Amino acid sequence: MPESKVKKSLGILAIAGVDPYQEKAGEEYMGEAQLEHFRKILGAWRNQLREEVDRTVNHMQDEAANFPDPVDRAAQEEEFSLELRNRDRERKLIKKIEKTLQRIEDDDFGFCDSCGVEIGIRRLEARPTADLCIDCKTLAEIKEKQMAG
Repeated sequence: MPESKVKKSLGILAIAGVDPYQEKAGEEYMGEAQLEHFRKILGAWRNQLREEVDRTVNHMQDEAANFPDPVDRAAQEEEFSLELRNRDRERKLIKKIEKTLQRIEDDDFGFCDSCGVEIGIRRLEARPTADLCIDCKTLAEIKEKQMAG
């Protein structure tokens, strides 16, 4: 299996080459060691996404062909459309990662934007860009469903 396929199936922690954070007794929440842990995770994730974007550009340039058959041309256009949609999602995620890295620098990382409680190490390892605790996120999703339904 090519390396890029293997890397895609790995979790964020594995991409960053870090183990789950082990808190030490009496350690301050979001102290320097924890912040450095998340800087590594976010930086590695951002780099992986940037590599994907570069690969897509190269792939599209290499594969671009003017097929005489309309079915072949349509299939290629559909493939490129799906790739571009994925890259657009990744571009937005890169912006969110950069915003999160800035929150680390501003000493505003790891706490819920809504209620101010600690988001928690495990939740942040699963979703490093989380800015709501699980309770506030659940409540926001319920409200969203009620507004849509």
